[in-house]
Amino acid sequence: MPKQSVQFDFGDSKEPIEPFLLFEQIIEDRGSRYSVSTGRVTNREEIQRFLKQLKAKKKYATADHNSWAARISHQGAIYETKSDDGETGAGLVILSVMQKQNVTNCIVCVTRWFGGTKLMNDRYKHIQNAAAYALKHMN
Repeated sequence: MPKQSVQFDFGDSKEPIEPFLLFEQIIEDRGSRYSVSTGRVTNREEIQRFLKQLKAKKKYATADHNSWAARISHQGAIYETKSDDGETGAGLVILSVMQKQNVTNCIVCVTRWFGGTKLMNDRYKHIQNAAAYALKHMN
């Protein structure tokens, strides 16, 4: 049986105000380019709406990876979800940044366009930095 942890919202978390913010091309390394988006979400439908809005721009719909994580507070509990979108481990990296900064009712999506050179572990550093950038600039 998988281990599940229960997290509680003690009312001291940070939340975004805007439903959608996009920060384009904040990181570039060996041809790979990264953008990051964030916004306020409070349920599954809003997560889907956020991703649909992002991918309405063709360059985001055709990006190599749109990795994301979301944390939602509901009735005192915190629910978390994530997607790597083919960038193994990316969703967990984003989620970890969100947990450390105690952010709720929020989604962060890191978009990557692959530049032809494998970045190895540097890609995780870039994903982490992009997520932190979005959270720093969300309000």
